[in-house]
Amino acid sequence: MAKDKKKCFVLQFRLETESWQDDLLNKRFEASRKIYNALVSESLRRWNELKKTKQYRNLIKSLNHDKKHDKPIWEEVRQMRKGAGLTEYGIVNMVPPIRKYWSHLIDADTAQAIAKNVWRAWNEYFHGNGRKIHFKKYGQLTSLSGQSNRQGIRFRAKDGVYQLYWSGLKIPVLVDEANPYEVEVLSMPFAYSRIVRKYIRNKVKYYLQAVFKGEKPAKRRKSDGSFVHALGKGDVGIDIGTSTVAYSSESEVRDEELAGKAQGMEREKHILQRKLDRSRRATNQGNFNEDGTAKKGRRHWVRSKRYLKTLFKLKEIIRKQAAVRKLQHEILANHIISLGDKFYIEQMEFKALQKKAKKTEISEKTGRFKRKKRFGKSLANRAPSMFVEILKRKLGYFSKELVEIDTRKARASQFNHVTGEYHKKELSKRWNVINGRKVQRDMYSAFLIMNISEDLKTFDLEKCNSRFENFLDLHDKEVERLSYKKNLSCIGI
Repeated sequence: MAKDKKKCFVLQFRLETESWQDDLLNKRFEASRKIYNALVSESLRRWNELKKTKQYRNLIKSLNHDKKHDKPIWEEVRQMRKGAGLTEYGIVNMVPPIRKYWSHLIDADTAQAIAKNVWRAWNEYFHGNGRKIHFKKYGQLTSLSGQSNRQGIRFRAKDGVYQLYWSGLKIPVLVDEANPYEVEVLSMPFAYSRIVRKYIRNKVKYYLQAVFKGEKPAKRRKSDGSFVHALGKGDVGIDIGTSTVAYSSESEVRDEELAGKAQGMEREKHILQRKLDRSRRATNQGNFNEDGTAKKGRRHWVRSKRYLKTLFKLKEIIRKQAAVRKLQHEILANHIISLGDKFYIEQMEFKALQKKAKKTEISEKTGRFKRKKRFGKSLANRAPSMFVEILKRKLGYFSKELVEIDTRKARASQFNHVTGEYHKKELSKRWNVINGRKVQRDMYSAFLIMNISEDLKTFDLEKCNSRFENFLDLHDKEVERLSYKKNLSCIGI
């Protein structure tokens, strides 16, 4: 991610490391983890001392969630945190005495970048939705960043050879100079480098993520340098859900399952997770109560060789699942942008859909308590928010935006363009009857979103009426295609 508000993008290259370089990089990652944990430990100590002071406790108690009243109080709170060293520069200043134990492995520039990562965690805790500052477990630190290309981790080309330089290390970077896209990107202003460690098929591999300034260029073909993907013409409406995405244009109407191929790994992942739990309980019986819950307090956990072998299998499946999910999102986004040049989508609060229901309700039919679970698992597996971000990024290559309509005013799932009325429907009702024709709810919503008015609050009825017959033809073809698929209960087929 970018370190400032300026636009940046990343291009990843494989590092051609030798075995001794792998060992040295592993030592440096472990040293960096210890520096990170030492900074977390010191900053937590200062935070606990600050919370003990009577002045700080009284300031927090005096807050009453009124902006005018709370503003001077928050300023005093910030000054007290600053005095305790709980600021970005305060945490950076903790680095020198900690780094001296690993100065032969970690340079000052990289250590400062580690300190800034610790501050980001604190900043999220103070001003975001962070709940706790966590330590890094063994092997959990997967990336190390520089701050510029002048010192520390550097990426440079010398005599036509691209290499990574870092405190005596000189590692070749595999760049495809026959690829016009990579050549174009390498000519752009450079920001800083990041070394990433990945576990692929139980082997450690290292990559260089080069961060460039500016907008990411569109990809080009190797053969003639032409653009791989191009925009179409016309309006496109997108109805994004928790597990599917429906889109409608004048040439195509579809209701696609999000990351369908990634779901096939869920069963295997679940089996391995259960196996790990059984192994953990068998080798650490003293850490559990009689009812099966884990004992509170500090515990020592034993992990057998079989447990570790299973754990690496699970990690590999999770890695593959994430890669397949992202690939499917990229392919789908590329197809959607080829259908038009104006794109509209509903505003969605996916974080709100992840949370469990607060209200406890009893079912009238069974008399049992209703489940409080909502869409957390589906959102984690399908990643609709990631798909929206990918679509926005790809449209940015063509200087286009994904326009969000006002869902409070234009309620696509409830509107009937023939009668001009809104009717609230249950989520389980997946079909609408429009002018005597049965249409799938999500595809019809995408059609309405495609015909949104310029104010983004109402639907253009003239467009709806003129395009409806074409929509019905495309809709029926899509329903016929979906009828040959299995496990599409969420679509209603």
